[in-house]
Amino acid sequence: MTDIRRRALTALALNRTPGFHFIGNFLGVQFAETLASRSRVVLDAGPHCEGADGQYPLSVVSLIADVALASVVRANLNPAQRLATVSLQLQLTGAPLIGPLEGVGVFEGFLQDVHGQQGLARATVQAGGRPVLFATGAFMVLAPPPGVTMHAVANADHARSHPLPLTALTREERGLLARIDAAIAEAGPARSFMESLLPHNPAPTVSGATCRVMNGPHLGNRVGHMQGGLQVGLAITTANAALPARWRVSGLSACFVSPGEGRVLRAVSRIVHRGRQTAVVHTTITGKHRRLVLDVVSTHAWCGDA
Repeated sequence: MTDIRRRALTALALNRTPGFHFIGNFLGVQFAETLASRSRVVLDAGPHCEGADGQYPLSVVSLIADVALASVVRANLNPAQRLATVSLQLQLTGAPLIGPLEGVGVFEGFLQDVHGQQGLARATVQAGGRPVLFATGAFMVLAPPPGVTMHAVANADHARSHPLPLTALTREERGLLARIDAAIAEAGPARSFMESLLPHNPAPTVSGATCRVMNGPHLGNRVGHMQGGLQVGLAITTANAALPARWRVSGLSACFVSPGEGRVLRAVSRIVHRGRQTAVVHTTITGKHRRLVLDVVSTHAWCGDA
């Protein structure tokens, strides 16, 4: 059994305890500190979450940013309440995405004088002790969907857990394991396991790029919609493909319009501006019934020769 397959079976065991989603359990996200004023989340480092270049894929980093922001807002609520991301702003520093990864979230209160309750937070994500990303976010407080009970988020502690035996898997768990096996089979020198599991293969177009991803429990959040940080990762992956390789995303502003639901999600990026040193790309993600899910504007910096 490969280390990654064993990790997947352990994540399936962790997933049987309500409170977290499969991708968080697989990555080994742990809540090292959860206070009403501050949260700290850390990630198990290793080949299971690295890109082919040894760095974390941006989808993993944006997931950690989203979890760090949401966890400190959630600490000011009761576990039965649900959060939905309203907006997310990310600013990358350009530092290498290598080394131990952690996100620290700080609670900034609730949006005032509005009908719906929105929690506000900011976060810093570090890799190897260096800041790699600064984030701010707003989260709407909602009741859970009908028939869904929310639970407190639990640590994805692989060191204290054991993999499920194959004979004990349910039909849904076998489907998740099949996704893992397909990503293991696809991985190689040019694309790591995690890059195969998460949205990839964007295709350039005349005006930008497009990318389709099969949605499912491997990408889902606690209520089954595509996890917000992974949605942002899909947008970044597609926006990067709209520009030549020497351009690098430097920041973005994302507005979450509707739940990330549907069998297939489609991202479309369009170049708005391309100068000598900066570029701007507009990306939309649509889902079920072609409904708009996410609207993103990203900035990009030229990293080629002067």
